[in-house]
Amino acid sequence: MSQIKELIIKLSIADDELVIEWYDGKESRLYSQWLRDHCQMPTSINTDNGQRLFSVVNIPKETYIEKAYQDDKGNVCVRFQPENHMSVFSQSWLRKNCYDLNLHFDDRSEKQKHLWQKDSFKDGLPFINYESMCNDESIKLDALRLVRDIGFFVLENVPTAEGQVLKVISELGYTRETNYGALFEVRTEVNPNNLAYTNMGLGSHTDNPYRDPVPTVQLLHCLDSSTEGGDSVLVDGFKAGTVLRQESKEDFDILTNTWVNFRFSDEATDLRSRVPLIELNDSSEIVKVRYNNRSIDTIKLPAKKIRNFYKAYRHWSEIIEREDLKITFKLSEGDLILLDNTRIMHARTAFSKKGKRHLQGAYTDLDGLYSLLNVLENQQQNG
Repeated sequence: MSQIKELIIKLSIADDELVIEWYDGKESRLYSQWLRDHCQMPTSINTDNGQRLFSVVNIPKETYIEKAYQDDKGNVCVRFQPENHMSVFSQSWLRKNCYDLNLHFDDRSEKQKHLWQKDSFKDGLPFINYESMCNDESIKLDALRLVRDIGFFVLENVPTAEGQVLKVISELGYTRETNYGALFEVRTEVNPNNLAYTNMGLGSHTDNPYRDPVPTVQLLHCLDSSTEGGDSVLVDGFKAGTVLRQESKEDFDILTNTWVNFRFSDEATDLRSRVPLIELNDSSEIVKVRYNNRSIDTIKLPAKKIRNFYKAYRHWSEIIEREDLKITFKLSEGDLILLDNTRIMHARTAFSKKGKRHLQGAYTDLDGLYSLLNVLENQQQNG
């Protein structure tokens, strides 16, 4: 008997469920409507792309399993009534996809990440050579895994040419254009519409929380760095969120359940959003953080909530500025930092008006990067 046939020890039907006893003693109880909805036959799914050819409303409410058995190849055959429809499932598909043995796919929450703080990079920050990343898909895969796992990496030896940041994005995903343009300049300006365009230091923050949806990836490419100061600072917002939860579950719950407004406006733009500072998934795991004291709008909450909110808000603001959570480094000419803007907070120290500090920035989104990551991992696994 083949290894595939041995995966399943016994099949039975109990009420409206298919019961599978597996080789390792585990049991699956699969609801008839779920099984019918996940039929793998060519009449139910497009064999080229795997997309369904029907809707759940096309499945009769009274659907039940008439019989189930294994064919001579070990596949599980299930006949559904009243349609008199036969579905054939491979054992490996059932084992991989049955809902009582497999967690839902999740590559965004805190539990899927490597949380870090200042002392986590004793072997140095994750620097990657730009040309190597462009020419070697295994190195590109390593870079994308860094985005997924720790939320950032730094490319070095990126040509210091105007617009080069957009070429970097084209290696990984797609440019997210905003009112700032496809790319934006980070250098001192007269009468700037954003404090980022001054030589002031900036506290830890995420970019553009006033957008819905927010750009999920930010890139900053250093073209000139001859001034004193202007060091880059990064904080793992997911780690900061776990610290807040540990120190005060009450404060954590307030920030995850209270929605506040952010706003950015100038003569040509008026952007607004209403979001929580810490966003959770259905398992109460952190999936997004937001903080930007420069663009939070007037806080308007019921009087009975305002004091507790400010207690939690102050606690959160204090945690993200703790030195033991920060990594600080200076971008040199040709360095480019790419970071997950839903997780990583960034800041900079003030810098001298003498010399030059010129960065070009741009945005892309995690869906493009994660898509490429999944494709490259699939290729590697299939060898």
